[in-house]
Amino acid sequence: MDKDLAVAETEIKDLTNKLTLLKKEIAKVIVGQEETVEQLLITFLAGGHALLEGVPGLAKTLLIRTLAQAIDLGFKRIQFTPDLMPSDILGTEILEEDQQSGKKFFQFNKGPIFANIVLADEINRTPPKTQAALLEAMQEFEVTYSGKTYKLDRPFFILATQNPIEQSGTFPLPEAQQDRFLFYIKIGYPSAEEEVDVLKRTTGSSNVKIQRVISGNEILHLQKLVRDIPISDHLLHYVSNLVRATRPLSSSNEFVRKWVQWGAGPRAGQAMILTAKARALQDGRYAVTQEDLKKVALPVLRHRVIVNFRAEAEGVDADAVTRKIIEDTSL
Repeated sequence: MDKDLAVAETEIKDLTNKLTLLKKEIAKVIVGQEETVEQLLITFLAGGHALLEGVPGLAKTLLIRTLAQAIDLGFKRIQFTPDLMPSDILGTEILEEDQQSGKKFFQFNKGPIFANIVLADEINRTPPKTQAALLEAMQEFEVTYSGKTYKLDRPFFILATQNPIEQSGTFPLPEAQQDRFLFYIKIGYPSAEEEVDVLKRTTGSSNVKIQRVISGNEILHLQKLVRDIPISDHLLHYVSNLVRATRPLSSSNEFVRKWVQWGAGPRAGQAMILTAKARALQDGRYAVTQEDLKKVALPVLRHRVIVNFRAEAEGVDADAVTRKIIEDTSL
């Protein structure tokens, strides 16, 4: 075996072992939710952001906080409310005075967006003007304030939560804002056994301590490795066919033309390939398979495929459309 290849394989194995340790640390606090944890880690490895949706009490905030505790990175939580202003997220300029010269000047006081992991809790409770303050940070990894641009530290992740059942006092995320999220993760109820375990753990006096098992530099290195993972041309064509099949004007599927108002754009294909590569690396594989692509298709497409009123009336959502597209699309 080539020496460089052997070193690379050892390095990849060490890093993927740390991902396994990371899952174990999270499992100390979070019962079940294996698929959600896997999708969050895929988001990290692919260098994107995630939107988590679930009814109250499913430990969305606790999951993100626990994940942040197990990674040696700066963490900030922003509680989104109707009166939250963009400056509450980005920061603001304050008037300072030089103690020696007595001259006054404006100093930019950085907001909570200047952290490696940002929890945007209940993001749909704030108006679109404030939601839009995140757009530049999510896409360009920088913040512009008063004509000056400030770079954000890398790695940088925004993990947002929202409640699907409480509509009073909420502001649905614009499609352009949703498209910036790599994954749209839906969290379901725990199983009967898991719920009993939750009740047992959360009503006692035990205090679990989370260990930091992976660093920011290691996350950055994993992100680079993800992009180096090869994907075959026939799988690239498969991704293109999947994404194009979601668009009513170009799709050959009658149900897409019947139910879909807007299909996914090219960013969806990019997201699908990157997250499939991240899933392969997380499993210790150095090649993407069709199964990887199928597994990431739902969280990638569910917020990028916009169904019409007819679909809503018939109880058809983006997940149902995506599943049918996967069934009808072959290599």
